[in-house]
Amino acid sequence: MTNIYEQPWLLLAVSAVVLLALAIFRPQKHKFLFWLFPVIIAASAFAIDYLVPTDVEKVQGVIAGLVKAAEKEDPEAIGRLISNDYRDSSHRSKRALMENCRDRLSEPIIEKNVLTIVSMEVEPPNATVVFTVRVVFDPQGPVFEFSKMMIFKLQAQLGKEGDNWLIKRIEVVAINLQPADWQHLQGVGGE
Repeated sequence: MTNIYEQPWLLLAVSAVVLLALAIFRPQKHKFLFWLFPVIIAASAFAIDYLVPTDVEKVQGVIAGLVKAAEKEDPEAIGRLISNDYRDSSHRSKRALMENCRDRLSEPIIEKNVLTIVSMEVEPPNATVVFTVRVVFDPQGPVFEFSKMMIFKLQAQLGKEGDNWLIKRIEVVAINLQPADWQHLQGVGGE
């Protein structure tokens, strides 16, 4: 079934049916008011789509916010997107991840990040997102002499806590199209 909060097409189809019905039956009284119905239905379709954020949009926002926070080298912003029960194959807790972030982002390392979401499965209260980030390194940073750019493929698992989505786990899947994990990042950017 189509969710009107995610796609305006259902209400646009209803608007078209109402318009067709009006064209066929041509009301005699209050003509002008009847012709407003399909316009109001179509406008409400776009208004609902724009004004009501869906879980998919919220999850995309969390991933985009994470990538932007990393680009700005802001560990505090990253920390706000991470669940308190975070755990991955290299970090036993949110605290361990945040210490790693602070160490790596203590000096200029990232000039620009480009996000591409590869796949997303959202089934509240859980979501899984596979995404790639093309990282262009800062010419003043320690990694630039090794590589000007790298492509990271990551898999994130998110959980809905209240009305917010937070990251519960992130695993490195590939670096520069080669299978990898967190251990392959040792020595890159601050260690």
